[in-house]
Amino acid sequence: MEALRETGRKGCAFNSPLETGIRSVGVLAALYPKAFDLQRMVAFDYLVVHTADVGGPASLHPDLPLRSAELLVRRELVERGLHLMMSRKLVDRAADTTGIVYRAGEMADVFFSTLTSEYMSLLQLRAQWVAEVFGDMGDDQFRMLMRENFDKWVEQFHVIQKSSVGGAS
Repeated sequence: MEALRETGRKGCAFNSPLETGIRSVGVLAALYPKAFDLQRMVAFDYLVVHTADVGGPASLHPDLPLRSAELLVRRELVERGLHLMMSRKLVDRAADTTGIVYRAGEMADVFFSTLTSEYMSLLQLRAQWVAEVFGDMGDDQFRMLMRENFDKWVEQFHVIQKSSVGGAS
């Protein structure tokens, strides 16, 4: 039974719906009363974890090679995390003229402030930084920023990939 529990935990420490949901609550609480679509929430989740990639404070998670691929797999996790937080009334979902958007629920700020670990303190600071730097950015400007950085991240991936292939010769 213990082996089964251990197997279930592998690879989930930073990428479970619970953690992405908590990160989303933190970002949305810092941005309240603004609401954002799923695509922006996915980008915010990446940015709050990798703040140093865009000139911010030290990243919350370690800088791993190939992390640019995270953006490609993060959508489902963030969506599941948002749904989990909605079931706890920490995130509200609404439809507006742009589509479906997410906003901090009325208990989000209280909930987030009760989490007192060092990780949560660091997350709160980074969520506030993301809110201040990117919260008022228009969709076109934000898309351009993400595209420019994504291109840079993909380029880093290719450099790592080439050095791996070159080193194998």
